Amino acid sequence: MISRFPGLTPTRSRAVVHDGLVFTVAVAPDPVTSSMYEQTAKALARIDESLALCGSDKSRILSAIVYVTDIKRKDEMNRAWDEWVDASNPPMRACIGVDLEPPHIVEIVVTAAQ
Repeated sequence: MISRFPGLTPTRSRAVVHDGLVFTVAVAPDPVTSSMYEQTAKALARIDESLALCGSDKSRILSAIVYVTDIKRKDEMNRAWDEWVDASNPPMRACIGVDLEPPHIVEIVVTAAQ
């Protein structure tokens, strides 16, 4: 069975649960600042909300992919990540430089156990 949790638009789910796995994606909510640190922190807070909605939490994250528009600013993202992550249960993580729809400069994709 697939459980979908509605997103802000009718064509996107906030999170999906299937067979005990949680899949979710987050960006910082509007209004968006140009700070990569702040956008990352706010996106991670949304990840927390989505995981809780699905009966999970950050200690159960299996993998994360962080997309950033400027890989040279990765240290700002890392600072927010390091403050947020469950250090006793660190997930596998990749960081990839991409073009994102402005004004967003960070997007985070997470897979977690329920």
